Amino acid sequence: MPTYKEIYTKSACNKLKTSRFPFDLDLNIYRGCEHGCKYCYAIYSHDYLGDEKYYEDIYIKINIVEMLERELSKKKSKRKIINLGSVTDSYQQLENTYKLMPDILSLMIKYKNPCTISTKSDLILRDYELIEKLASITSVNIASTITSMDDDIQKKIEPNASSSMARFNMLEEFSKTNASTGLHFMPIIPYITDSKENIDALYSEAKKSKVSYVLSTTLNLRGKTRTVFFDFIKSEMPNLYAPLQKLYRIGEVDKTYKYELYKMVESLKNKYGILSNIKNTKEAPENNEPTLFDMNNFT
Repeated sequence: MPTYKEIYTKSACNKLKTSRFPFDLDLNIYRGCEHGCKYCYAIYSHDYLGDEKYYEDIYIKINIVEMLERELSKKKSKRKIINLGSVTDSYQQLENTYKLMPDILSLMIKYKNPCTISTKSDLILRDYELIEKLASITSVNIASTITSMDDDIQKKIEPNASSSMARFNMLEEFSKTNASTGLHFMPIIPYITDSKENIDALYSEAKKSKVSYVLSTTLNLRGKTRTVFFDFIKSEMPNLYAPLQKLYRIGEVDKTYKYELYKMVESLKNKYGILSNIKNTKEAPENNEPTLFDMNNFT
């Protein structure tokens, strides 16, 4: 069972140091994540807390709402797109208890602040009316990372996340609002989620769910993520340990493999006629008409 630890934060949002993302600020209401994804790139983030238990020790920023209002009330912070869920999922299990997101969304509505929310949980449907209202007055993007249509594989690599179909059903519900919706097929895991059958099934469900776009990129393995991932492979899929070690001599996948994979992904993207960019803007337009922002480099 995870251990919940309440902490106070000195700020709500972090300003990004790069312009390659279609948002300016990053907001994480929790630290650590209960989903337990075996490929999570954010495991390193617990280093800043002096903690090694990213999946077990979950930190709650109990003053996050107060700090966010303080920041949004400043003129210079208004209408900058805020990304929620880059390091940890805002709708992981403990959100059922702490219920911070309704207050966060209420502030977004109050200040008409655009945002993008990425989650692997259908708990976000609890806040449907708030998100629907926010999307009626500013730019909103709702995205979900979905990697496999095989239930057994999905449960192994993402043990505590909502099922893939639950996430697709959630995206379909939000497609009925003014929010843009996206499938983040990230990461594509060689020999596990990279089959043509799996990718075709994901794009097919994405089409049925009326998503606005699909983003895809291969798994990178660096630092603590590499250790956690290969420990999992050795334990649960030992036959893939040697092939994956060979493919990942460095942090990125072999270039020849990547070229062939992306060629297949591109053909399926064209088959289903789904965009690979996101409807959003760096500054929310006054007329609420979103424009296309290239997301091909968003990984």
